[in-house]
Amino acid sequence: MGFFFVASLVMVSAVDPYSGTMASAATVQVVESVDQEYQQLEIVAVEGEGFARGSFEVVTGAGIAKLFVNGAPYPTPGSAKEIALKLVYAKDWDYNQYSCLVKLWERESNWRWNALNSSSGAYGIPQSLPGSKMASAGADWRTNPETQIKWGIGYISGRYGSPCGALAHSNEHNWY
Repeated sequence: MGFFFVASLVMVSAVDPYSGTMASAATVQVVESVDQEYQQLEIVAVEGEGFARGSFEVVTGAGIAKLFVNGAPYPTPGSAKEIALKLVYAKDWDYNQYSCLVKLWERESNWRWNALNSSSGAYGIPQSLPGSKMASAGADWRTNPETQIKWGIGYISGRYGSPCGALAHSNEHNWY
């Protein structure tokens, strides 16, 4: 019986030299303790046209409302959204504010200059209530998207400070 036991150990070592063997000094890796520096996250304002990954979070408003906003695609030349982007930049707002504006007005009117809310009477791209308020931006307020957008951006700036502020209010109250 002892013969078979010894023979089996020899055979195992011959077939698989690593089975059942103890680790030798040549096979052990020694890792010295290293003081590791952990990553720190710092959020800083960055000049430019928003975040490249397509979305961002905004914390704003008196009640600190957290928003998740997809970055708006760049607008089609000559479109109402391109007019809005130019006016957003003229206010010294960034592309993130434009993205909030796009989300807000997609919800309100889907960017239709002739959108009419049959229950409230709100009209146009910014859903002015009443629509005639937009006359302060131009006599062509009923049919001109640029006039409506100018008025809407002025309204948002005066009442909420920014499109993201207006969107936060709209998310909380279902109106802005």
